[in-house]
Amino acid sequence: MDYRTRIVSSLAEIGPARWDALVAAQAEGNPFLSYAFLHALHESGSASPESGWEPHYLTLWQGEGQQEQLVAALPLYRKFHSYGEYVFDWAWAEAYQRHGVDYYPKLLSAIPFTPVRGARLMAIDETARGALVAALRALQERNEVSSTHILYPPPEQAQQLADAGFLLRSGVQFHWHNEGYGNFAEFVDTLDRKKRKNILAERRKVAEQGVRFAWLRGAEITEAHWRFFNRCYRHTYAAHYSTPYLNLDFFRRIGETMPQHLLLTVALRGDEPIASSLTVHDADTLYGRYWGALEHVPCLHFETAYYQPLEFCIAEKITWFEGGAQGEHKMARGFLPQKTWSAHWLAHPGFYDAVEHFLSRESNGIDGYISELNEHNPFRDPPR
Repeated sequence: MDYRTRIVSSLAEIGPARWDALVAAQAEGNPFLSYAFLHALHESGSASPESGWEPHYLTLWQGEGQQEQLVAALPLYRKFHSYGEYVFDWAWAEAYQRHGVDYYPKLLSAIPFTPVRGARLMAIDETARGALVAALRALQERNEVSSTHILYPPPEQAQQLADAGFLLRSGVQFHWHNEGYGNFAEFVDTLDRKKRKNILAERRKVAEQGVRFAWLRGAEITEAHWRFFNRCYRHTYAAHYSTPYLNLDFFRRIGETMPQHLLLTVALRGDEPIASSLTVHDADTLYGRYWGALEHVPCLHFETAYYQPLEFCIAEKITWFEGGAQGEHKMARGFLPQKTWSAHWLAHPGFYDAVEHFLSRESNGIDGYISELNEHNPFRDPPR
């Protein structure tokens, strides 16, 4: 096919209509792939060349002029560090450094700061997807980068990358499944006695502190709410001696451009807000994302970031709640382990072989870890 390859440094070069039409054509789409979310990350400076995320989107086109069509795209960045990825390659970078070999810049395909599964090899059909993989291989060979990393692709795209010479790495997340519960009590009743007792005790501790909750949907979130949430978000990072990835401008932008996908949960004592969480959702899945508090209340994190969103899922008949990266503690709250994938290509033959052997051993460990977790299923009976 006659495809033209173009590297795009700003999504504004493509525009929301073309980009979102391609996203809509993917079986594994989600709000984080949208023009609104990605463009907000870039324009706010959260994921920009200045912060070590240089947009380097690989795109394929057909047609001419007004008839030109975006037929495939890979969200791609030239990265100058490994922060904000959630598939950790720090040990690989250190090994390169010990041997006097540059690891950065590298190429990374991911949604910045967002460990969410979704399409990476986006295309209108399999022919275009195959051409996109070929274009990626050509880009790797002519670009002065150490490696390419594709994070959280769906399994079939991970396999396509493996067929193209990428090494596959598995990981674990914890997701909750809505089994058609009528209310929160019905869900909790499916858990074993100890888990049920602990959840009810945690919720009671928060209620005894006089804390109540408000759900704010999309356009209900005002400038004052965004300012408060940003205070909570930054305060919690500071409490852990860390620096937040996102800024108020980013939150304002997504509030303006994708409000239909946002739920802000605010914890109040009396009329005074003290904590909040921001979740992103579509019709099928809610994604746990950001949380913060201005003061410590026992179990407030679990209530604000887990139990309130679970109640929202049940009320809105949302099927899945993806709780984000890591966290075995989520199992005690009804979340079960799910395998995730990433794909990695390294230009240096010696390091490619070393990482291949490492991933083979790590994969066996991940499989054993998932099996062990499943032996401690929190439900009284296996989920349907």
